[in-house]
Amino acid sequence: MMARNTLLNIAGYGTPVLAALIAVPLLIRGMGPDRFGVLTIIWLVIGYFSLFDLGLGNATTKLVAEKLGAGREREVPALLRTAFMALLAWGLLGTGAVLLSASWLVSSVLRIPLWLQAESLRTFYLLAFAIPLVILTACFRGVLEAYHRFDLVNSVRIPLGLITFLGPLLVLRFTTDLFYVTTALVSIRALTLIIHGLQVERIVSRVPGDGTAASDIRSLLAYGGWISVSNIVGPVLAYVDRFLIGSFVSVAAVTYYALPFEIATKLLVLAGGFVGVLFPAFSATVIQDRLRTAKICSRGMAFLFLAMFPAVLIVISLAHEGLSLWLGREFADNSCRALQWLTAGVFINSFAQIASALVQSAGRPDLTAKAHLAELPLYLVCLWLLVKMYGVPGAAFAWFLRVMLDGALLFLFAIRLVPPMTAQVRNVFFSVCATFIAALAIAQMHSLPLKIVFLAAALSLIGISAWKRLVQGEDKAGLREAFRELVQGRHEKNAFFGEQGRKG
Repeated sequence: MMARNTLLNIAGYGTPVLAALIAVPLLIRGMGPDRFGVLTIIWLVIGYFSLFDLGLGNATTKLVAEKLGAGREREVPALLRTAFMALLAWGLLGTGAVLLSASWLVSSVLRIPLWLQAESLRTFYLLAFAIPLVILTACFRGVLEAYHRFDLVNSVRIPLGLITFLGPLLVLRFTTDLFYVTTALVSIRALTLIIHGLQVERIVSRVPGDGTAASDIRSLLAYGGWISVSNIVGPVLAYVDRFLIGSFVSVAAVTYYALPFEIATKLLVLAGGFVGVLFPAFSATVIQDRLRTAKICSRGMAFLFLAMFPAVLIVISLAHEGLSLWLGREFADNSCRALQWLTAGVFINSFAQIASALVQSAGRPDLTAKAHLAELPLYLVCLWLLVKMYGVPGAAFAWFLRVMLDGALLFLFAIRLVPPMTAQVRNVFFSVCATFIAALAIAQMHSLPLKIVFLAAALSLIGISAWKRLVQGEDKAGLREAFRELVQGRHEKNAFFGEQGRKG
């Protein structure tokens, strides 16, 4: 079941990347760097407010999973009703906040050209009404994940991700006005909310209601309070760099940073696929069986490394060549260093997400929140200095330093909660270091054929080493058996996924 759900999540997160590869160059050429810079901020706001939910989204997922695991499914409808009303009220407050601050953001915070400010202001006013849609959709998606219905989640996530990039491209055939581009995005978010709501209603309506709203709201707020701190501070840590670039350099320069950021963070689809499945598994085992939790975590880190390190190694080594081929030499000259530092940071952050999921599933979201609060002033000072001194590459390096600190803190917390995972964390750390050293060495070479030769050698050596050091014996046997059966054409007998995965 876990392997099947992970593959579904990876497909759901990964498919839109293909749309981005096609759409982004066309959008930049069609809209120009100023409009595209504002569009990246629109994407940012929509993504950010999916987390701005007082922690109630994650709390709902965790509590629903706990009730299902304890055989208390009758309490789920009351919990869902309570969470829905609380999130709706909070989303409407968010709408009001954006409406009140839109004029200030457009005219004072962001260096948007005068000719684009009126159009951007209308766009931000419309964007405000997407906030409740995004927050409620995240809640419904969390309920589906608690029920392990990743098939339903990704049946919506895939087209949503595609339309997020292809929708603006379609609108661009008729107009470059950001208001109409945003209208398309908000309309799709509304449709997504309706579909997820119907899916949840179909599942939950089969269960007779039970439980009290008062007890549910106390449980939601008790768990969600610290989650909300991370959900508010975390995206600030992740995205404040774009606002500073827009303020200190220009809104056009945001494009030279935002696009490498989008490229690098698309690698997080792999981490998202793993973490989305691991979080319910951690929640079910971390209290009763921490040895089992450590085993699940070790397996997740091993397969995440094997899935990610080839892409990370290739992107860092061939960043300039790839950007030149895709977007031209000028864009590559302005964005190459940023892409390399951001990709390295994403690699670290992918493992930190597993540690964060483990800490939160253990009922200690306060640790994650405290780490983010401690990082915030340090990061803002570092970012401020590096952006002023080095511009776009400085922002990328500051982000890399921040995620290194974040990952170190989260793994210290995770090891403290689940000590048996210490050895695997150490092995993953050495494997990540080896990947960075090889990538940086290859990136300094000037001959493309020589780069390719050394890249192939590094991929082979690091892959063999990781297979020996990170993958457990039973998993190696399972993968070999799965490969043999795949070659023989007997997919339904895949021993690695197991009988439960076939039923799922």
